[in-house]
Amino acid sequence: MTPTDIALAPTVHGYWRQETVETIKLALPMAFTQLGQIAMLTTDLILIGQLGGEAVAAVALAHTLFFISYVLGLGVVSAVAPLTAQAYGARNPRMTRRSLRVGLWAALLIGAPLTAALHWGEAMLLALGQPPQAATQAGLYLAGLAWSLAPGWAFVALRSFMGAVNRPAPGLWIMLTAIPINGALAYALIHGAFEAPQLGIYGAGIATAIVNVVMCGFGIWAAYAMHPFKKYNVMGRFWRLDWPLMRKLLAVGVPISGAFLLEYGVFAASSLLMGYISITALAAHQIALQVASIIFMIPFGIGQAATVRVGHAAGRGDPEAIRRAGLTAIAMAIIFMTAMTVIIAINRHLIPGLFLNETVAATDETAALAATLLLVGMTFFIADGTQTVAAGALRGLNDTKLPLVAAFISFWIIGFSAAYWLAFTAGLGAAGVWIGLTCGLFVYAGMLVTRFVWLTRNI
Repeated sequence: MTPTDIALAPTVHGYWRQETVETIKLALPMAFTQLGQIAMLTTDLILIGQLGGEAVAAVALAHTLFFISYVLGLGVVSAVAPLTAQAYGARNPRMTRRSLRVGLWAALLIGAPLTAALHWGEAMLLALGQPPQAATQAGLYLAGLAWSLAPGWAFVALRSFMGAVNRPAPGLWIMLTAIPINGALAYALIHGAFEAPQLGIYGAGIATAIVNVVMCGFGIWAAYAMHPFKKYNVMGRFWRLDWPLMRKLLAVGVPISGAFLLEYGVFAASSLLMGYISITALAAHQIALQVASIIFMIPFGIGQAATVRVGHAAGRGDPEAIRRAGLTAIAMAIIFMTAMTVIIAINRHLIPGLFLNETVAATDETAALAATLLLVGMTFFIADGTQTVAAGALRGLNDTKLPLVAAFISFWIIGFSAAYWLAFTAGLGAAGVWIGLTCGLFVYAGMLVTRFVWLTRNI
């Protein structure tokens, strides 16, 4: 090693350490905001569960339609993050505010037709052959919930803007404040408490919509009036729709939505496969998948931070910083998910008891199968965390088209096909479904990481 190399080594080490610190500072509030959304959903499910099993079944049907609609717009407004981050890195405040405004416009323009479509939820479910009573209840819930689409997307755009300028905390505080408010309002409108009208399952949907509108309102106020956001004057000339930037937002965001839909679709299809195996397999699958969803929020937050950090570096035109930001985030996700995998493996026989009756959890067949799936899922968790962070890093470079193709190949050609063959032809049952899904996730993670490494070598 030359004297020059020795002199530079601490500086290089310092860069990586600083990148790790900055990524953690961004990722933690983003991850906890995502966990807050899960907490709101869980609260709703608990309250609706008090109405009986039919109401829970109706909500399950309603959420299927709602999440398909939600994901269609989510990818588009998620593109606000890389566009804003690149503008911030380039020290272009005009493009920073334009990126947020076009995201808010996208939320309105996409939200209007989809909100109207969800009011036909009952008819759509009946056309799909669902039981009339369940379809009617689901339609009522969707009629209220539909109004949360546009404000929900707008809040995502606002959070993306806040994170892109290195201030994600206000979005987290708004979410944390909304959780108890959502619970109280849902309880009041479902049961007619506190002199509120008794609306039943429709009230649960309306409560979620009201809370999303309020969150959006506070997000707009924060972006407009709070330091350091107010200097961007984000609401200035809001009435002027920026079509050139809207086309760029759609070019980046539509493939993100497509990848989300492919991923969501393969997990929905895996639930159908579990239903063909047995009710026990389906219940165990849902428990294991819920555990995966909860711990997934941390790498998902790291992935959002990766989008911002890579976008900042891209805006500055700094190839070394781009590579460092992406690889640091990917390494953090692998380390975190490896640690969580060990914890879950050790406690795999205890975890199902959190979802089942404690008096039977130790001997119940569902608990035993869930424990097996959690053990099989050891590599599943690591691959899932890696792919979401690698995808986030690529979004920071506006690279979303190839990940869409990779998602189709990985999730459907490889993952679903392997899951079906292993479960039924090879006779592995529920474990075979999870092994197949893991294969798809590993291929997807490998393709995205390879893509990021290749791109950053050729910038």
